[in-house]
Amino acid sequence: MASKDAKISLKAVKGTRDWSGSDLLLRDHVFETISNVFKLHGGTPLDTPVFELREILSGKYGEDSKLIYNLEDQGGELCALRYDLTVPFARWLAMNNVQQIKRYQIAKVYRRDQPAIARGRMREFYQCDFDIAGQYDPMIPDAEILRVISETFDALDQEIIIKLNHRKILDGLFAVAGVSADKIRPISSAVDKLDKEPWETVKKEMVEQKGLPEEVADKIGQYVLNKGTVDEMIKFIRSDEGLAANDEIKAGLADMDLLSAYSKELNTFDKISFDLSLARGLDYYTGVIFEVVQKPSSKKEESRYPGKPTKGKEETSAGVGSIAAGGRYDNLVGMYGKKQIPCVGISFGVDRIFTILKARQGDKAGRSRQVDVYVMAFGGKEFDGLLLQRMSVARQLWEGGIRAEYSAKVKPRLPQQFKAADDVPLAVILGQDELADNKVRIKVLGAGKGGEEKKEDEKDQGLLVSRDNLVEEVKKLLQTTSLPIR
Repeated sequence: MASKDAKISLKAVKGTRDWSGSDLLLRDHVFETISNVFKLHGGTPLDTPVFELREILSGKYGEDSKLIYNLEDQGGELCALRYDLTVPFARWLAMNNVQQIKRYQIAKVYRRDQPAIARGRMREFYQCDFDIAGQYDPMIPDAEILRVISETFDALDQEIIIKLNHRKILDGLFAVAGVSADKIRPISSAVDKLDKEPWETVKKEMVEQKGLPEEVADKIGQYVLNKGTVDEMIKFIRSDEGLAANDEIKAGLADMDLLSAYSKELNTFDKISFDLSLARGLDYYTGVIFEVVQKPSSKKEESRYPGKPTKGKEETSAGVGSIAAGGRYDNLVGMYGKKQIPCVGISFGVDRIFTILKARQGDKAGRSRQVDVYVMAFGGKEFDGLLLQRMSVARQLWEGGIRAEYSAKVKPRLPQQFKAADDVPLAVILGQDELADNKVRIKVLGAGKGGEEKKEDEKDQGLLVSRDNLVEEVKKLLQTTSLPIR
């Protein structure tokens, strides 16, 4: 038995949070919106365990591998909490010999990172993934993934920029600049920090921490600080003889030519920023890589080819960084099975998206419960509370698919009932005389008014309807009222 003096720290673990009320309803809205887009594109749902064998996860995330949560050996297997949903998906493909699938998954992942809750960076958080696996003609699945991104954020009413690059172009760029093969991944990881750090800081890391000659770092800077439309950047890269002669860059540009044509047809071209600083630190990417940020609310000068590179970190209006990211990973499945299965996918960061939507709501946050009707009763001195009748009406509404509540008191006072219905749009009011005629009253409350104000408005008895037509009349009001009904 614990000592009386022992105190329990009543708080959520750092980097985690409890969800309730209107926040949870808003998060569920995000889930529903995203999953509807996934289904529109033929997605098949998948669920995988929250932990994997440690050897499945190891060596797949580059420098970020240090953020994996390892678990104690509980039964002869060394396990770790999943870092993302992509590696478990690749393991599942290899295990089940699945050759072609459009898959989606919404689940929690875990990272031993330094949390910043206000910016939506957590240690436990949800990802919503959509991936296309299988042999297809080049860039057709990649273009569809960009369309999925566009449709999702259109549905969430968010303006975005899809930052895009190609791993072959980036690796070729490093080679042309003079980076040795063994330093390409470490230097790539440093360049990936340009969305958060100025060029001077990133250059210092490459030179002082990773041993890159300063002249090589300067050469890299001439390339990676450029961004523009897909067509602008293709022209920029081909205008440099050294870049244009590199075989890897040639292969990457062939892909980007196709993507330019496909994205114009799928109406995503204007949302794409071909950004040579985008590196994506995960080791398993092999082709196109992308990262989604919210479009800044203020008009800042955008660096466009030619000749005006942006230096320093790129802030979004919500300050939360990337809200979705992904890319092509053609070699990951082959690490687990005998056959390679090319894949491309996108992962949406729900917590960061929630942070943006919550900030946009401000004081106009939604109701904390999903109830459309409050069933109440009133009467004179002989009033017995009409509990059985309130139960009967509530049951009738529930059976009609209407969300309803009533007071759990035998004889509730009318002001208490109005106060309990403070954030409910409609009331069904029972009176003894009306019930005798098989009738009740429906009253529009106006969610958000105080109980006292409602008490003063008691004389407005509402619409008198037959019990037989109650469900139909309530549904009509819920569809036509301008109240914030979810």
